[in-house]
Amino acid sequence: MESVSHLPAILCCFLGVLGLHFIYKRLSSPLARLPGPAISNWTDLVYIRYWFAGKVPYYVHDLHEKYGPIVRTGPNRVDICDVDAVKEIHKTNSRFLKSPWYRTLLPNGMENVFSTTDPHFHSNRRRLLASPISDTSLHQHEDLITGRVKMTISRMAEEIQHRGATDVFKWWLFMATDIIGELSFGESFRMLEAGKKTQYTLDLERIASLQPIRTTFPNLVYFGKYLPLPVFKRTIETGKRMISYTSQSIDRYNKMITENPSNPKKTLFTKLFDTEKGGLTPEEIKNEAQGYIVAGSDTTAVTLTYLTYAVCGNKQIRDKLVAEVAALSEPIHDNDLRNLPYLNMVISETLRLHTAVPFGLPRAVPPGGASFKGYFLPSGATVSTQSYSLHRDPTVFPDPDTFNPERWENPTKEMKDVSIPFGGGSRICIGMHLARMELRLGSALFFREFPNAQRSNKEEMTEKDMEMQSFLLMAPKGHRCLIATN
Repeated sequence: MESVSHLPAILCCFLGVLGLHFIYKRLSSPLARLPGPAISNWTDLVYIRYWFAGKVPYYVHDLHEKYGPIVRTGPNRVDICDVDAVKEIHKTNSRFLKSPWYRTLLPNGMENVFSTTDPHFHSNRRRLLASPISDTSLHQHEDLITGRVKMTISRMAEEIQHRGATDVFKWWLFMATDIIGELSFGESFRMLEAGKKTQYTLDLERIASLQPIRTTFPNLVYFGKYLPLPVFKRTIETGKRMISYTSQSIDRYNKMITENPSNPKKTLFTKLFDTEKGGLTPEEIKNEAQGYIVAGSDTTAVTLTYLTYAVCGNKQIRDKLVAEVAALSEPIHDNDLRNLPYLNMVISETLRLHTAVPFGLPRAVPPGGASFKGYFLPSGATVSTQSYSLHRDPTVFPDPDTFNPERWENPTKEMKDVSIPFGGGSRICIGMHLARMELRLGSALFFREFPNAQRSNKEEMTEKDMEMQSFLLMAPKGHRCLIATN
C-alpha cells in the first residue's frame, strides 16, 4: 500500500522531468535564436490556424515585414525571404530535399513525381514524364490546345449573351481540365461541352481546401471512415472519387490502345504504358495521373482568372494589351505570341502577384545543417522560401502590391532570381511549358474577342470574392470571377 501511495509523487516527478526536458530542448535549439514571435518557439498551433484559414502566405509575409528576411514560423520551421537562399535551396542537385510533409498530401502509400522525397525516384520518374510535356514536344498538340481555348471563348460569349457577364474562373477551369485530360488520356473530360459544374469539378475545387486536414491529421484521415466526424469522411470520399476519375480515364485510354494497337493516339502518358521500355505499373500510372489532373487544372485556371481580373481592372493596361493582340493575323500560333512583349509582361506580372502556389515549398535542411543570414539551421529543420513574400520584396520589386507589367520590360537579375512561380531547380514544375502556352493562348484570344472586357458587379460580385486563399494551391475565395463586356 505504501508503494502505491508514492505513485502520484513519482508520476509528478516524471512529468516534471519531461517538462524540463521539453523546455531545455526548445531553448537550446539553434532555432531559438532566430527572429520571430515567441509562440513559434513552443507550438505550431498559430501556424496551423492560418493553414486551415488558407492564409499562411499572409501570416508568414506579415512576420517577414515585422522581423526581417529570416523568421521562425514554428518549433522546427523557418521561412527565408532572400535571393541567395532561393538560389542555394532550389538549385539543381540541391542537398535540400523535399520535406516529409509532401508525403501527407496523398493518401497513405501513394507516391508520385510531385510528392516523392526520394531524389532517385524523382529523377527516374521525371525522365519518363518530362519529354512529352517539354516545350518542343508540346507543339504537336498546339491545334488541340488552341481548339479548346477557342471553344472556351465561345462558351463565355454565350454566357454573356444570356447572363450579362461570364464567370471566367469556371470556364478557365473547364478548359484547363479538358486540355490536361485529352493530352494525358486521349479524351477530354468534356467540361466545356457540359458547361456546368459537376461533382468532378466540385471535387477539384474542394480537394485543395481539404489539404490542411490531410497534412495536419494524416492518421485521423486514414481512419476517417471509422470516425463519426463529417470533415474526415468528406476528405476520404473526395479522395476516393478522384482515384475513380483517374481510373476511368486510364481505362478509356487502355481501350483506345486495344482498339488500335499499331498506331495508338499519342498522349503525355503513352510512354508510361510501354512496360518493355521502362513503363509503369497500372497503379503507378494512376498515382501520376491523379497528380496531373489536379496540378494541370487548378493552377492554370487560377492564373488565367487573376490575369483576366487584373487586366480588366485597369483600362490603360487592357487597352495596351488589346492593341497588341488585335494586330495579330489569323490563324494565331503560339510562336507569334511568344514574341509579343506586352502580353508576356502581363503574364510575368500575373505570375508574380498571383502565383498559383504562393505557399512556401518546404525543404529539409541536409545533414550537417546550413547557415543563412548569419543563423545556423540544424539538420532536419524545415526551411521554405515562400514566393508570396519573395515576389513582394520592395527592394527587388518597387511598389510591390501594384500590378505593373512594365516592370518586366527590363527585368533585373535579382527579379529573375527570386521569381519562382513554378518552383526551381530539378523540382521545377513539370507542366510549366504547357501552363505558359495556355496562358499565352487564353489571354490573347480572350482580349481579341472581348476588347471592352471589364469587371462585373452583377450578382453582388465584389473584391472579396477575389481574395486569395491558399491551401497549398491558391484560388479565389468566392470560387468565381464575373467579367462583363459593357
